[in-house]
Amino acid sequence: MPTTPFIPRQARAAAVLSLIGNTPCVPLRFEREGVTIHAKCEFTNPSGSIKDRLAKTVLVDAEQRGLIGPDSIILECTSGNTGIALSMLGGAMGYRVCILMSAGASHERRQLIEQLGAELILFESAGRYQTGIDMSREMAARDPRYFLPRQFENELNVHDHEQGTGLELIQQVGKPIDAFVTGFGTGGTLAGVGKAVKGRYPSARILAMEPAEAALLAGECPCCHSIEGVADGFVPALLRNAPLDGNVKVSSADALAMTLRLHREFGLLVGTSSGANVVAALTTAREMGPRATVATLLCDRAERYFSTALFQHRERREATAIG
Repeated sequence: MPTTPFIPRQARAAAVLSLIGNTPCVPLRFEREGVTIHAKCEFTNPSGSIKDRLAKTVLVDAEQRGLIGPDSIILECTSGNTGIALSMLGGAMGYRVCILMSAGASHERRQLIEQLGAELILFESAGRYQTGIDMSREMAARDPRYFLPRQFENELNVHDHEQGTGLELIQQVGKPIDAFVTGFGTGGTLAGVGKAVKGRYPSARILAMEPAEAALLAGECPCCHSIEGVADGFVPALLRNAPLDGNVKVSSADALAMTLRLHREFGLLVGTSSGANVVAALTTAREMGPRATVATLLCDRAERYFSTALFQHRERREATAIG
């Protein structure tokens, strides 16, 4: 009898895989400031964030190298977006997914992960992201079925952003980039895109956006801030070889105000880290002068922030009207 040819599990996810990456880049003209910045729209990825790129790269690589099989369980600690991306793609590829996430993450992120069929385990972090990373390693040590993408230390994270996101950005901007600025969680995006931009334009400045309340690269202690998905309380290993030229501090209040402005003036329903990136890019553009070409990223969509401070302005307005 003829044998049935082996069909990689990723073939089940061909449709969603085809939607990841090649995101648009748009010029945003801020008339009030007299500045134009170039923003790459990563929120257009199918699960709504830049983390779809990481999920695709790591899972397809793991499958091709035989690191995951029919009984594997994808296990990762995440602040939300990576968990959503892994849940989306892992499920489409036919794998079980288990996500560890801080109990302080927004309810919408939890709901999206569970809606995509993944198991969700919440942990009390007491401000320490490392708590969840340690839990994932302990679980994997006890059960060989678990596969750890290890987003904070996996060099594929950097490589994919260098060869994918970074090269896309360079081609789309179409002229020399004077500065690239974005926040960091795992550090993979900042390191990878930074390497691509530096490789093409050696004089370009690569800058890290950091919450003013938790500017770790500036040597300050981590503290509370309202910019979800960045500055998780430690400097990730993937940033060690990043071609950084400095950092730009952005307050939570300024990040929230800019995110609301992006919603209402540009019609871009993005999350708070995107607002923070734009604030940092505008600051950089003003410092470098009107001829400077400054690029940044719009990382994710707003629907995962409905229960956060980003949407509390509406509640305050309604309460005032009722009173």
